[in-house]
Amino acid sequence: MNLSEFDAYIRSFLAIEEMERIDASRNGVQVERKDPKLKKVAFAVDAAQEVFEAAVKWGADLLFVHHGLYWGHEAILTGHYYRRIRYLLEHDLGLYAVHLPLDAHLRYGNNAGMAQKLGLVDVEPFGLYRGIPIGVSGTLKEPMTVDGVVDALFGDRFTPLGVVRSGPDSVRRIGLISGSAAREVEQAIELDLDLYITGDASHTIYHRCREDGIHVIFGGHYATEVWGVQLMSEKVAADTALQTRFIDIPTEL
Repeated sequence: MNLSEFDAYIRSFLAIEEMERIDASRNGVQVERKDPKLKKVAFAVDAAQEVFEAAVKWGADLLFVHHGLYWGHEAILTGHYYRRIRYLLEHDLGLYAVHLPLDAHLRYGNNAGMAQKLGLVDVEPFGLYRGIPIGVSGTLKEPMTVDGVVDALFGDRFTPLGVVRSGPDSVRRIGLISGSAAREVEQAIELDLDLYITGDASHTIYHRCREDGIHVIFGGHYATEVWGVQLMSEKVAADTALQTRFIDIPTEL
Protein backbone atom coordinates (compact mmCIF):
# COMPACT_ATOMS: atom_id res chain seq x y z
CA MET A 1 0.00 0.00 0.00
CA ASN A 2 1.26 3.48 -0.82
CA LEU A 3 0.44 6.77 0.86
CA SER A 4 -2.28 7.81 -1.58
CA GLU A 5 -3.96 4.41 -1.24
CA PHE A 6 -3.79 4.70 2.54
CA ASP A 7 -5.39 8.14 2.34
CA ALA A 8 -8.22 6.81 0.16
CA TYR A 9 -8.74 3.89 2.55
CA ILE A 10 -9.02 6.17 5.61
CA ARG A 11 -11.38 8.54 3.79
CA SER A 12 -13.61 5.60 2.87
CA PHE A 13 -14.91 5.35 6.45
CA LEU A 14 -13.83 8.49 8.34
CA ALA A 15 -15.90 11.55 7.42
CA ILE A 16 -13.00 13.83 6.51
CA GLU A 17 -14.68 15.63 3.62
CA GLU A 18 -18.01 15.92 5.44
CA MET A 19 -16.37 17.67 8.38
CA GLU A 20 -14.14 20.07 6.48
CA ARG A 21 -16.50 22.99 7.15
CA ILE A 22 -16.30 22.57 10.93
CA ASP A 23 -12.78 21.18 11.38
CA ALA A 24 -9.88 23.42 10.40
CA SER A 25 -7.18 21.01 11.49
CA ARG A 26 -6.08 19.91 8.01
CA ASN A 27 -7.21 16.30 8.25
CA GLY A 28 -5.38 13.85 6.04
CA VAL A 29 -1.78 13.83 4.83
CA GLN A 30 0.12 16.66 6.54
CA VAL A 31 3.64 15.63 5.59
CA GLU A 32 4.43 13.39 2.63
CA ARG A 33 7.43 11.09 2.37
CA LYS A 34 9.99 10.59 -0.38
CA ASP A 35 9.17 6.89 -0.71
CA PRO A 36 5.37 6.60 -0.94
CA LYS A 37 5.36 2.88 -0.16
CA LEU A 38 4.19 1.94 3.32
CA LYS A 39 4.97 -1.10 5.40
CA LYS A 40 4.74 0.13 8.99
CA VAL A 41 2.31 2.69 10.40
CA ALA A 42 2.55 4.01 13.95
CA PHE A 43 -0.45 5.48 15.79
CA ALA A 44 -0.34 8.10 18.54
CA VAL A 45 -2.35 10.96 20.00
CA ASP A 46 0.05 13.86 19.40
CA ALA A 47 2.40 15.04 16.66
CA ALA A 48 5.34 15.87 18.92
CA GLN A 49 9.09 15.31 18.81
CA GLU A 50 9.07 12.54 21.42
CA VAL A 51 6.42 10.69 19.43
CA PHE A 52 8.33 11.16 16.16
CA GLU A 53 11.46 9.69 17.69
CA ALA A 54 9.59 6.66 19.03
CA ALA A 55 8.01 6.07 15.61
CA VAL A 56 11.38 6.28 13.85
CA LYS A 57 12.97 3.95 16.40
CA TRP A 58 10.30 1.37 15.57
CA GLY A 59 10.92 1.88 11.86
CA ALA A 60 7.60 3.48 10.94
CA ASP A 61 7.02 4.85 7.46
CA LEU A 62 3.97 6.84 8.52
CA LEU A 63 2.67 8.28 11.78
CA PHE A 64 -1.11 8.58 12.23
CA VAL A 65 -2.12 11.06 14.93
CA HIS A 66 -5.24 12.68 16.37
CA HIS A 67 -3.55 16.04 16.99
CA GLY A 68 -1.55 17.07 13.94
CA LEU A 69 0.71 20.05 13.27
CA TYR A 70 -1.74 22.41 11.62
CA TRP A 71 -4.79 24.07 13.15
CA GLY A 72 -6.52 26.32 10.65
CA HIS A 73 -3.42 27.80 9.02
CA GLU A 74 0.01 26.83 7.84
CA ALA A 75 2.79 27.83 10.20
CA ILE A 76 6.03 29.62 9.38
CA LEU A 77 8.84 27.05 9.45
CA THR A 78 10.80 28.42 12.37
CA GLY A 79 11.39 27.25 15.93
CA HIS A 80 9.68 24.03 16.97
CA TYR A 81 7.74 23.82 13.68
CA TYR A 82 10.97 23.84 11.72
CA ARG A 83 12.59 21.29 14.02
CA ARG A 84 9.62 18.94 13.76
CA ILE A 85 9.29 19.20 9.99
CA ARG A 86 13.04 18.83 9.54
CA TYR A 87 13.04 15.67 11.63
CA LEU A 88 10.17 14.16 9.64
CA LEU A 89 11.85 14.92 6.32
CA GLU A 90 15.29 13.73 7.44
CA HIS A 91 13.82 10.39 8.53
CA ASP A 92 11.31 10.13 5.67
CA LEU A 93 8.48 9.76 8.18
CA GLY A 94 5.09 10.75 6.80
CA LEU A 95 2.46 12.37 8.99
CA TYR A 96 -1.28 11.74 8.78
CA ALA A 97 -3.75 13.49 11.10
CA VAL A 98 -7.46 13.03 11.81
CA HIS A 99 -9.13 15.24 14.40
CA LEU A 100 -12.94 15.61 14.68
CA PRO A 101 -13.77 12.75 12.27
CA LEU A 102 -11.97 10.44 14.71
CA ASP A 103 -13.80 11.86 17.72
CA ALA A 104 -17.15 11.35 16.02
CA HIS A 105 -16.89 7.90 14.44
CA LEU A 106 -19.39 5.50 16.01
CA ARG A 107 -17.11 2.47 15.81
CA TYR A 108 -13.49 3.63 15.75
CA GLY A 109 -13.73 7.03 17.44
CA ASN A 110 -12.58 8.25 20.83
CA ASN A 111 -16.09 8.46 22.26
CA ALA A 112 -17.09 5.15 20.75
CA GLY A 113 -14.05 3.56 22.39
CA MET A 114 -15.05 4.86 25.81
CA ALA A 115 -18.64 3.74 25.24
CA GLN A 116 -17.41 0.26 24.35
CA LYS A 117 -15.23 0.15 27.46
CA LEU A 118 -18.23 1.03 29.63
CA GLY A 119 -20.47 -1.44 27.80
CA LEU A 120 -23.04 1.19 26.89
CA VAL A 121 -26.13 0.16 24.94
CA ASP A 122 -28.43 2.24 22.75
CA VAL A 123 -25.42 4.27 21.69
CA GLU A 124 -26.22 7.18 19.39
CA PRO A 125 -24.63 10.41 18.17
CA PHE A 126 -24.57 13.21 20.72
CA GLY A 127 -22.97 16.60 21.23
CA LEU A 128 -23.48 19.01 18.37
CA TYR A 129 -20.51 21.09 17.31
CA ARG A 130 -21.49 23.58 14.62
CA GLY A 131 -24.43 21.37 13.78
CA ILE A 132 -22.60 18.03 13.60
CA PRO A 133 -22.50 15.48 16.46
CA ILE A 134 -18.98 14.66 17.59
CA GLY A 135 -19.75 12.59 20.72
CA VAL A 136 -22.00 9.73 21.74
CA SER A 137 -24.56 8.99 24.41
CA GLY A 138 -25.78 5.67 25.72
CA THR A 139 -27.11 3.69 28.66
CA LEU A 140 -25.33 1.41 31.09
CA LYS A 141 -26.69 -2.14 31.18
CA GLU A 142 -26.56 -1.99 34.98
CA PRO A 143 -26.49 1.20 37.06
CA MET A 144 -23.17 2.30 38.53
CA THR A 145 -21.92 5.00 40.86
CA VAL A 146 -19.97 7.84 39.30
CA ASP A 147 -16.84 6.56 41.04
CA GLY A 148 -17.50 3.13 39.57
CA VAL A 149 -17.57 4.70 36.12
CA VAL A 150 -14.25 6.43 36.81
CA ASP A 151 -12.68 3.12 37.84
CA ALA A 152 -14.14 1.24 34.87
CA LEU A 153 -13.02 3.80 32.32
CA PHE A 154 -9.66 4.94 33.62
CA GLY A 155 -8.64 2.37 36.25
CA ASP A 156 -5.24 2.89 37.81
CA ARG A 157 -3.80 4.38 34.62
CA PHE A 158 -5.32 7.85 34.61
CA THR A 159 -6.51 10.13 37.39
CA PRO A 160 -9.29 12.48 36.24
CA LEU A 161 -8.55 16.19 36.37
CA GLY A 162 -11.74 16.57 38.39
CA VAL A 163 -15.14 15.07 39.17
CA VAL A 164 -18.30 17.03 39.93
CA ARG A 165 -20.56 14.73 41.94
CA SER A 166 -23.97 16.37 41.60
CA GLY A 167 -26.17 13.74 40.00
CA PRO A 168 -28.16 10.74 41.16
CA ASP A 169 -26.65 7.97 43.28
CA SER A 170 -27.10 5.50 40.42
CA VAL A 171 -25.83 6.47 36.97
CA ARG A 172 -27.54 5.06 33.88
CA ARG A 173 -27.55 7.57 31.02
CA ILE A 174 -24.17 8.94 29.94
CA GLY A 175 -22.97 11.48 27.39
CA LEU A 176 -19.37 11.59 26.16
CA ILE A 177 -17.42 14.18 24.18
CA SER A 178 -13.68 13.65 24.30
CA GLY A 179 -11.11 16.41 24.56
CA SER A 180 -12.12 20.00 25.19
CA ALA A 181 -15.92 20.17 25.44
CA ALA A 182 -16.82 21.39 28.92
CA ARG A 183 -19.50 23.83 27.76
CA GLU A 184 -21.28 21.06 25.86
CA VAL A 185 -22.52 19.83 29.23
CA GLU A 186 -25.49 22.09 28.44
CA GLN A 187 -26.60 19.51 25.87
CA ALA A 188 -26.31 16.72 28.43
CA ILE A 189 -28.45 18.73 30.84
CA GLU A 190 -31.06 19.27 28.13
CA LEU A 191 -31.28 15.49 27.61
CA ASP A 192 -31.53 14.88 31.37
CA LEU A 193 -28.45 12.64 31.37
CA ASP A 194 -27.04 11.41 34.66
CA LEU A 195 -23.38 11.84 33.78
CA TYR A 196 -21.33 13.81 31.29
CA ILE A 197 -17.74 12.88 30.46
CA THR A 198 -15.22 15.11 28.69
CA GLY A 199 -11.49 15.79 28.84
CA ASP A 200 -10.55 19.30 29.89
CA ALA A 201 -11.81 20.78 33.14
CA SER A 202 -13.60 24.13 33.38
CA HIS A 203 -14.46 26.16 36.45
CA THR A 204 -17.20 28.01 34.57
CA ILE A 205 -19.63 25.08 34.44
CA TYR A 206 -19.26 23.92 38.04
CA HIS A 207 -22.23 25.68 39.59
CA ARG A 208 -24.49 25.00 36.61
CA CYS A 209 -23.85 21.27 37.02
CA ARG A 210 -24.49 21.46 40.76
CA GLU A 211 -27.74 23.34 40.24
CA ASP A 212 -29.02 21.03 37.50
CA GLY A 213 -28.01 17.79 39.22
CA ILE A 214 -25.61 16.17 36.77
CA HIS A 215 -22.31 14.40 37.42
CA VAL A 216 -19.33 15.46 35.32
CA ILE A 217 -16.03 13.64 34.88
CA PHE A 218 -13.16 15.72 33.50
CA GLY A 219 -11.08 12.74 32.48
CA GLY A 220 -8.16 14.62 30.94
CA HIS A 221 -7.55 15.44 27.30
CA TYR A 222 -5.14 12.59 26.59
CA ALA A 223 -7.09 10.05 28.63
CA THR A 224 -10.28 10.70 26.66
CA GLU A 225 -8.58 10.86 23.26
CA VAL A 226 -6.31 7.86 23.37
CA TRP A 227 -9.11 5.49 22.37
CA GLY A 228 -9.53 6.26 18.69
CA VAL A 229 -5.92 5.86 17.62
CA GLN A 230 -5.76 2.48 19.37
CA LEU A 231 -8.92 1.30 17.61
CA MET A 232 -7.56 2.60 14.30
CA SER A 233 -4.29 0.75 14.80
CA GLU A 234 -6.22 -2.48 15.31
CA LYS A 235 -8.47 -1.86 12.30
CA VAL A 236 -5.64 -1.04 9.91
CA ALA A 237 -3.77 -4.16 11.01
CA ALA A 238 -6.88 -6.29 10.42
CA ASP A 239 -7.81 -4.72 7.07
CA THR A 240 -4.42 -4.40 5.40
CA ALA A 241 -0.98 -5.99 5.19
CA LEU A 242 0.52 -3.04 7.06
CA GLN A 243 2.26 -3.54 10.40
CA THR A 244 0.91 -1.20 13.05
CA ARG A 245 1.92 -0.11 16.53
CA PHE A 246 0.36 2.22 19.08
CA ILE A 247 2.82 4.65 20.66
CA ASP A 248 1.63 5.66 24.12
CA ILE A 249 3.09 8.93 25.40
CA PRO A 250 0.62 10.44 27.89
CA THR A 251 0.62 14.16 28.57
CA GLU A 252 -1.05 13.77 32.02
CA LEU A 253 -3.44 16.56 31.00
